[in-house]
Amino acid sequence: MCLAVPGKILETSDLGISRIAKVEFGGVTRQVQLDFVPEAQVGDYVLVHVGFAISKIEEEEARRAYEVLCQLAEEMPPETPE
Repeated sequence: MCLAVPGKILETSDLGISRIAKVEFGGVTRQVQLDFVPEAQVGDYVLVHVGFAISKIEEEEARRAYEVLCQLAEEMPPETPE
């Protein structure tokens, strides 16, 4: 199973033939490759899987997806030390 996480593009940079972006995920920022969504711009929301933005999404869809992820995290049982 694959999981893509929604994030908002804060800035973009060109690296020769590739583009990268600084993307925010609920207060955490990471560098993300934009090769699969060349049309993505600052302010857009994208779904990110293993460091690659794989599609653009609407802000409302990103918000709903993030809320579901937060609910799932709250429902997870606590980890027990081994």
